[in-house]
Amino acid sequence: MVRGASSRGRRGRGSSNGSRGARRQNKRFNSGADMTRPDSAVDEVAEDGGDESTSGDDVEDQVQIDVPVAMWDFEHCDPRRCSGKRLARAGLIQDLRVGQRFRGIVVSPKGKLVVSPSDREIVETHGLAVVECSWARLDEVPFGKIASPHERLLPYLIATNPVNYGKPWRLNCVEALAAAFYITGFDSYAERLLAAFGWGHSFWEVNRQFIVQYKTCNTAEEVSAMQEKILRDLETSYQESRQAHDNPEEDDWLAPNPNHVVAKDVESEDGNEGDADKV
Repeated sequence: MVRGASSRGRRGRGSSNGSRGARRQNKRFNSGADMTRPDSAVDEVAEDGGDESTSGDDVEDQVQIDVPVAMWDFEHCDPRRCSGKRLARAGLIQDLRVGQRFRGIVVSPKGKLVVSPSDREIVETHGLAVVECSWARLDEVPFGKIASPHERLLPYLIATNPVNYGKPWRLNCVEALAAAFYITGFDSYAERLLAAFGWGHSFWEVNRQFIVQYKTCNTAEEVSAMQEKILRDLETSYQESRQAHDNPEEDDWLAPNPNHVVAKDVESEDGNEGDADKV
């Protein structure tokens, strides 16, 4: 169910050059987000084969997505937990055949640019697609037969799906689509897709601070630069946290106990010096 949507490409941390940051310890890059696992982020499977989703009572009030949403599904994932298949059952995504051309934005690990607000017109006109495959089986995917003139990487984001919760870069199908929709300014479309999952709300809650910064950019180059800034800030925060923890002078447990103070020697009334009582 995990997918190759972001971290391997050419430039930036969504690329081969920057993916070194993705291979570091996850904890140093998670320090800037609230990583408390919400109650809804559980590996529950409903009887119909899908994970727990929001109530159907609100379906009529949900946004209609007016652009094509598609995927190439390579059947790598457990059908019960595959977010792409759940979207397909809900009628929110269409399947593409290998070799079938898609003229919209395609989120793919083979992209050379990160998705940016400048891609909005392409999404609005031709839609958005993803490659539904396993991170562990990328070598099996015939990327040369996935035809699109607009392949894109995703910038640094944190997965909140039940399989890879808390892991940078490891977004699944619906998270990748939602991220691209958010960055290109189609927030309501992102929310519509995430609403099909009980844990979907946590993606925005965890990644809001990053997405908001990416949305202030215009071009792919600016998004890549913002990504580098975010990673530098996370690294600085991580190092400062480690330094504070490792510095004995900063540890409260080494501070003198105010309830056990040794008084200074005082001169007795008869002029002799002696030890005062310890409090």
